[in-house]
Amino acid sequence: ILCSCAGEEKRVGTRTVVVGHRPVSETDAYVAQKFCDNRIVSSKYTLWNFLPKNLFEQFRRIANFYFLIIFLVQVIVDTPTSPVTSGLPLFFVITVTAIKQGYEDWLRHRADNEVNKSNVFIVENAKQVQKESEKIKVGDIVEVKADETFPCDLIFLASSSVDGTCYVTTASLDGESNFKTHYAVRDTTVLCTDEAIDALTATIECEQPQPDLYKGSNKLHFSKAKGVAVYTGMETKMALNYQGKSQKRSAVEKSINAFLIVYLCILLSKATVCTTLKYVWQSNPFNDEPWYNEKTKKERETFKVLRMFTDFLSFMVLFNFIIPVSMYVTVEMQKFLGSFFISWDKEMYDEEIKEGALVNTSDLNEELGQVEYVFTDKTGTLTENSMEFIECCIDGHKYKDCISEVDGFSQTDGPLKYYGFCGHREELFLRALCLCHTVQIKEADQVDGLIGHPERKDTYISSSPDEIALVKGAEKYGFTFLGLENDFMKIRNQKNETEMYQLLHVLNFDPVRRRMSVIVRTTTGKLLLFCKGADSSIFPRVQQEEIQQTKVHVDRNAMDGYRTLCVAFKELTQKEYDKIDRQLNEAKMALQDREEKMAKVFEDAEADMHLIGATAVEDRLQEQSAETIEALHAAGMKVWVLTGDKMETAKSTCYACRLFQTSTELLELTLVPLLCSPSLLAGFELNYTVPLAKGVSWTLSQEYGLIIDGSTLSLILNPSQDSSSSNYKNIFLQICLKCTAVLCCRMAPLQKAQIVRMVKNTKGSPITLSVGDGANDVSMILEAHVGIGIKGKEGRQASRNSDYAVPKFKHLRKLLLAHGHLYYVRIAHLVQYFFYKNLCFILPQFLYQFFCGFSQQPLYDAAYLTMYNICFTSLPILAYSLLEQHINIDTLTSDPQLYMKISDNAMLQWRPFLYWTFLGAFEGLVFFFGVYFLFQNSSLEDNGKVFGNWTFGTIVFTVLVFTVTLKLALDTRFWTWMNHFVIWGSLAFYVFFSFFWGGVIWPFLKQQRMYFVFAHMLTSVSTWLAIVLLIFISLFPEILLIVLKNIKEKNHQVRNKMILAHPGHASTAPCASPPSCSLSFPPAASASPPSGQHAASCQPWPLAIGFACP
Repeated sequence: ILCSCAGEEKRVGTRTVVVGHRPVSETDAYVAQKFCDNRIVSSKYTLWNFLPKNLFEQFRRIANFYFLIIFLVQVIVDTPTSPVTSGLPLFFVITVTAIKQGYEDWLRHRADNEVNKSNVFIVENAKQVQKESEKIKVGDIVEVKADETFPCDLIFLASSSVDGTCYVTTASLDGESNFKTHYAVRDTTVLCTDEAIDALTATIECEQPQPDLYKGSNKLHFSKAKGVAVYTGMETKMALNYQGKSQKRSAVEKSINAFLIVYLCILLSKATVCTTLKYVWQSNPFNDEPWYNEKTKKERETFKVLRMFTDFLSFMVLFNFIIPVSMYVTVEMQKFLGSFFISWDKEMYDEEIKEGALVNTSDLNEELGQVEYVFTDKTGTLTENSMEFIECCIDGHKYKDCISEVDGFSQTDGPLKYYGFCGHREELFLRALCLCHTVQIKEADQVDGLIGHPERKDTYISSSPDEIALVKGAEKYGFTFLGLENDFMKIRNQKNETEMYQLLHVLNFDPVRRRMSVIVRTTTGKLLLFCKGADSSIFPRVQQEEIQQTKVHVDRNAMDGYRTLCVAFKELTQKEYDKIDRQLNEAKMALQDREEKMAKVFEDAEADMHLIGATAVEDRLQEQSAETIEALHAAGMKVWVLTGDKMETAKSTCYACRLFQTSTELLELTLVPLLCSPSLLAGFELNYTVPLAKGVSWTLSQEYGLIIDGSTLSLILNPSQDSSSSNYKNIFLQICLKCTAVLCCRMAPLQKAQIVRMVKNTKGSPITLSVGDGANDVSMILEAHVGIGIKGKEGRQASRNSDYAVPKFKHLRKLLLAHGHLYYVRIAHLVQYFFYKNLCFILPQFLYQFFCGFSQQPLYDAAYLTMYNICFTSLPILAYSLLEQHINIDTLTSDPQLYMKISDNAMLQWRPFLYWTFLGAFEGLVFFFGVYFLFQNSSLEDNGKVFGNWTFGTIVFTVLVFTVTLKLALDTRFWTWMNHFVIWGSLAFYVFFSFFWGGVIWPFLKQQRMYFVFAHMLTSVSTWLAIVLLIFISLFPEILLIVLKNIKEKNHQVRNKMILAHPGHASTAPCASPPSCSLSFPPAASASPPSGQHAASCQPWPLAIGFACP
């Protein structure tokens, strides 16, 4: 047997797989090919490469590399501070980051081992052998039992079913959770036993591994199946489709880098100024070489330029703490720990699926508070993907009743009454619904986890919930599908008679054809082709005179928001069927261009059909989806819906979920065929009317909405080089950005990503968010700045590839308005605070050089330099950045307009940055000169003892630590026991450490310069008074601002209460702008305004743009 796998037009080659490792012919030379093993590897590091690889990645970060250089300079050059002062913080940052990344990679290793070490059964020597999954080799015959996951990519050989079928889901492969029926190779269907299949001698020729999702399965249901492994390990479709998420950088990171450059310039300026002034000061011989400190011979002979460069490096080392290296590890910890609050949120837990929110990427928490554009899928995201049969239309006559169907599962409830109509066309229509589908029937008690009921014996399974809704709809009218047995489909008609139809061929549904067909033979020998699909794909293939009476119902149902399908049939002669059968078999065996050849046969077979009628199925809106979209609009976000549904259905859904309001002016951008000669069949005209032209502005009080379809979008985004349509992309983008809501229908997955990319790359680089629930949404989820996956009914592909996953669309409201708002405010305050406190820290050190002859004398002890960012000031800001709630969460959720106050990265703009910088400079000046004036009286004790320079530095450092910590206490609005513990605990720890550090003679120190300094300092009343006074002076501007702000807020509240108490006084306020006119454009996009339109108030200028595609 020679079995072939599907091929592509552009293949990279084929591989030959020997089933069971037995060559077909012993005489032919056979060279065994080498294939990879079945190990799955998603981890980044190994035990051996973790250290070098992780260090390399960490030192690619500018701040880490900078501190490494500073550390090396301190080791090599004679600098004023010990290498420990920069080496220890750097070591701390590198270690913490390495531990975090190592832990995350260990989790990936653990997940890999769970898969690789799982047990599988392989048929060897006519018996089953249990092995670990990673030991499967290409060519092994693998048996998979019910509800097990396929360990690798298999060619289906046989199953426990007599007809050689099995039912699989591909949820973790392509996101589809509905059932698909697979058929074994006909020649191997009978090989059901281990002995029979072990005797099989066969060769499989197939293409090399390719990431084609539509030729694979993932999980087996209801039976046993045997298959031969063709792709293993990292060559499976799952592994080839694993796309490591591109590194998304948040706006906060970009702001940090910009601020870092500013502070680096400040550092270079300080070092340059001090180096220059040092040599100016040393130009006086007495200053350069006083009698008590003469230079050595080596110092005199040193080249002056080299000495200047060494001094410059020494000053760089002295001031390097202005660059907050520990900020990076604090930010990492804040993001990592803060992400747990999303997962722990009980309000985002869904009882139905027993799951809550999931954080896949903690690096983008703050981006949730900066979203400007939301791109959302419709089916399964805004709607429930729960199909309900509403009505049908047969030859223009409407029949209506309801039957419900959810997610590919249905239980038949025994005999159902039907509503009597028994005409020939009605029966033909209902037979079409019963026969044209891929629905299968299985006993309910075989479904794992499904609770059986005595009156419910059967379960419908299908690749689409629409199909089951239609089968149940036919059942409601008396035609019941009884199942498929030995290629015969059985149905029970209204007279309770069983009818048998031989299933000859299934022309499967695909997104391009947008239809499916079956060819059946009746017991009388008639050959019938039944077809169902979208109206756009059925109408061109039926008799034109049959369309109009059905089209009216289809359009009305679409306007009501229902999903519509048209049903057609065709009677085939034996000669026509023989031709189709021959062509299909030839196309199925083709190794190259198989899809194109199959499509050509389908196209020819589905021509010249007769239209019978149409169906309407409803996909209900998700709970609170309308309220969520309203809240997002109120928060200043623009919502775009990107869907594959037809325009009328999508438009109705958008009105239902309040994306479009009744006052919204809709601009339709659609593609209609030109009435042209047959030689110009590719000609199209793009007509739309918009109030946009030179010299005309949009009405500010009017909201505009845009509707566009996929065909039009293709012309705009992918224009031909010789077409003038290339100029329309900018016009289209301008229109989109002016609209508050946009609906893109009939969209392909790639087009969704193109739309997101187009908006993302516009001027200002607005923050985009994509939300979807299916595999077709993955491209736009990966493209957007933030990707949200809905844990819906279309599998987990979207949620796995997303940055965040939530159970329902309604949870997006709290995720953005509450969590996103708070995360942004917290991390923005963290970043500004770090730069502020380091400027306060280093500015006194810079000023000190003017009083020590620019000798690079450090103001602070080495222990204080090292511990300042690591211990004394790190925990309070970390706790603040995790727990702060400047506004109550309920208030944030209920008042979406608060979201706009932090939009456009408001807290990390240059204005607040300069405020924090000037505040740090002011407090640094107060610290230094306040203590300097205190030391004007050198004797600060009653006994006349004089304080030295280390006491001076310690007093400055004490005021510094208390001021920056109390500044954070003033900023805290939401106090918890943890805030109290870390703020007051950090101050207590500083005092304890200072007593301890100066109270012991440390044997490893060369000099004991801090011995008893801190304790001695606190014996002076003047010192106590100076510390308290300087702390108050430093914080006074901040206290004054808080008092003024509170007074302003109270006055505003009093004014609002007075207005509410005396509404008549509000008449003096300027009146609201008059209501704007409502522009209504008919489908034909007439250039003339509708009657009754106030043209003068809006001045709409119609603009017609035509595309011609030769």
